[in-house]
Amino acid sequence: MKIPAIKGIIRRRLLLNYRVSPDHVQAILPGNFRPKLVRGHAIAGICLIRLEQVRPTFLPSFTGIASENSAHRIAVEWEDTNGVTKEGVFVPRRDTSSLLSSLAGGRIFPGVHHHSRFEVHDQDGEISLKVISNSSSLIEVQAGESKAFPDDSIFASFAESSRFFESGCIGYSSRPNSSRLDGLLLKVPEWRATPLEVHSIQSSFFDDPKRFPSESIAFDHALLMRDIPHEWHSEPEINYSK
Repeated sequence: MKIPAIKGIIRRRLLLNYRVSPDHVQAILPGNFRPKLVRGHAIAGICLIRLEQVRPTFLPSFTGIASENSAHRIAVEWEDTNGVTKEGVFVPRRDTSSLLSSLAGGRIFPGVHHHSRFEVHDQDGEISLKVISNSSSLIEVQAGESKAFPDDSIFASFAESSRFFESGCIGYSSRPNSSRLDGLLLKVPEWRATPLEVHSIQSSFFDDPKRFPSESIAFDHALLMRDIPHEWHSEPEINYSK
């Protein structure tokens, strides 16, 4: 699915990251992909992102739209048609506050986007965010800006974590009634992230014991990004493999 290049501002982006048993992650991945491992663990999580001034690159900023969005993500690797190993994320679910994005997603824009309600409080370094779909809570997080990276993370340092997520800039997701996976490339010319301290987190996706038994998953750490120009570009579609 080819779209024109789109640009805007990442006003706020939370990367909420779990370490997960590779076997449980592989069970929900298309066969094209395998988990990208860090010290024997798969890395999955949630991207909560506020986008502003989003529009085709040839239009002025005042024509852009703003929206709150979430994406459940799994860090993956795969081989392209030339046998070269690539890396990025597989996105099993996307949610958005934008009715336009939900109508276009999976049709004229890559990836199905569920239309959901976002309740956000972001003030004085403290962030409270809730995503609600069909009257059910999908995600709830309470967090605060921090300078400290957690000692118990599977990543050896904040710098290692930041590099890991910067390199996972290609996202693939499925679309309705299709055997193709749509690809999107996120270009961030000036990658800037800081640690984020998570006070509490709930996720109907990652807290589901049928999908992830309690011993197979643990919350690891979070990153925060603010006020960063970005662009979205189409990536070549790939066939869904079971």
